Amino acid sequence: MSEPVTKRMAELVRQWQQHSDDRAIFLRCYQMMTENMIAGVANGRFHNGPWVTHLLEHFANYYFNALDAYEHGQPCAQVWRIAHNVAINRRAHVLQNLFLGVNAHINYDLALVIYDLLHAEWGNLSSAQRQAHYEDYCLVNDIIAETLDAVQDQVVERHSPLMALVDWLGGRMDEFIVTQLITHWREEVWHTARQLVEAADDKAWEQVRQKLEKTALQRSRVILWGRDNTHNQDA
Repeated sequence: MSEPVTKRMAELVRQWQQHSDDRAIFLRCYQMMTENMIAGVANGRFHNGPWVTHLLEHFANYYFNALDAYEHGQPCAQVWRIAHNVAINRRAHVLQNLFLGVNAHINYDLALVIYDLLHAEWGNLSSAQRQAHYEDYCLVNDIIAETLDAVQDQVVERHSPLMALVDWLGGRMDEFIVTQLITHWREEVWHTARQLVEAADDKAWEQVRQKLEKTALQRSRVILWGRDNTHNQDA
């Protein structure tokens, strides 16, 4: 993966932390996950390291493209507009800010990223090659789980010291719950990406994308208000 991507993440985190911009919460977490993914590729943990590297780079581009559009007043995905608005206005708990970013990037961006990488070659892949891509995709769940303790210590507790007590009382249980949630989300995303890849025509593709967007928006509202509050969709 190109070094400028992780450097840009680190520089934005530094700037945002200096200005008490809560967008640093998600991006610092994302930076840590990305660095551990890069290490996983370097250590030979994946079947197809170059494919995973391409996935990481394309995934990061989706984040930065949405950020650039938001900051220049251009159209961007509504789930990202909600996440950025809430973080900039400092209107949410650290965990809400974190999960708004996770929701937008996983439950919306990731299916489109997987589609971009697979749609041209899917019909030419053998069952074994498809399974290898899926296994590499699932291995990311393990790396996320391995990173969560550091995220708790370096990101969450930095913004909410009380969460250190929660972590101590809960032991590994809170990290286990988060891991299970993200694993569930990512499994849904893989199936949605396959629906996009296998869509019969543009109309069918767009129907899947709209359902994807609707689900991500519903989850944003639940993260913020504990329910799907469509009257406050821009937070």
